Amino acid sequence: MSTESVSDVALFRTSSPTAHRAGAKYDGLIAKAKSVSAVKTIVVHPCDETSLRGPIEAAEAGIIVPILVGPATKITAVAREHKLDISKFEIVNVPHSEAAAAKAVELVREAKGELLMKGSLHTDELMRAVTASATGLRTGRRISHVFVMDVPTYAETLFITDAAINIFPDLDVKRDIVQNAIDLYTQTGLGTPRVAILSAVETVTSKIPSTIEAAALCKMADRGQITGGILDGPLAFDNAIDPESARIKGIQSAVAGKAQILVVPDLEAGNMLAKNLVLLAKADAAGIVLGARVPIVLTSRADSVRGRMASCAVAVLYAEARRRAAPLPG
Repeated sequence: MSTESVSDVALFRTSSPTAHRAGAKYDGLIAKAKSVSAVKTIVVHPCDETSLRGPIEAAEAGIIVPILVGPATKITAVAREHKLDISKFEIVNVPHSEAAAAKAVELVREAKGELLMKGSLHTDELMRAVTASATGLRTGRRISHVFVMDVPTYAETLFITDAAINIFPDLDVKRDIVQNAIDLYTQTGLGTPRVAILSAVETVTSKIPSTIEAAALCKMADRGQITGGILDGPLAFDNAIDPESARIKGIQSAVAGKAQILVVPDLEAGNMLAKNLVLLAKADAAGIVLGARVPIVLTSRADSVRGRMASCAVAVLYAEARRRAAPLPG
């Protein structure tokens, strides 16, 4: 493939990107979450300061009602050491992280909580319990992850998917990944999203399989197999988010230059993209897992306080929308 077919990144542009107040997009989501009922949230193994402080702060903001699942002595010891008040919260005592994951899933199946929130256990450990065939929280939809990014240099709240769960998704899995992200965007009240299916170039070529899958996903949207969003792809990253790059390339679409959801070819690309934005563009990253019976708040120790709060806020808004959409009994 010639170098001319590779997307031209405007490296030497003289105009600087417009700066937006850091945290402004998250502030809007958090304020919206405060306007709905607090949601009972099963917090799995919150046995270090970060994983315990996050749900406490969200509870103090009136967003969630935490139920702490894990070794009670360890949880109370962490709270005591870091002067965190957990006296108002229910603690479900289990001996270790594996038992905490299993018990948390059981509580959700018993309708004791509408959200799951990851504590200090490893993501794989929690997801094993969530995806267990007989006792887990699977639905007909593939489980996937969405980063909800607040990028100071970008006007839109930016969703990136999937950068944490599905390593090399095929076309059918990507359909669910796209639909999960669209559902999250619409049900958190952000409107109808513009969805860019990313690849290295913006033309379809057999040499790059992700371009073919991008085109197929767009056709699936045309046929009603994906609903609720406006799709375009393949698009390279620059012409997905930068109007000038899209203009130079001659791309005319409702998505190019102003995407709100970025669908990456695979987990490696998505993970690197999200972390680049955090480290180089000073973005905040909230994380949520979709496709299970309940939304799962997936935070990490590196997340900012605002990012952890935003993760809870997005999950709460999604749970509230699902509750409103649920059919009335009888």
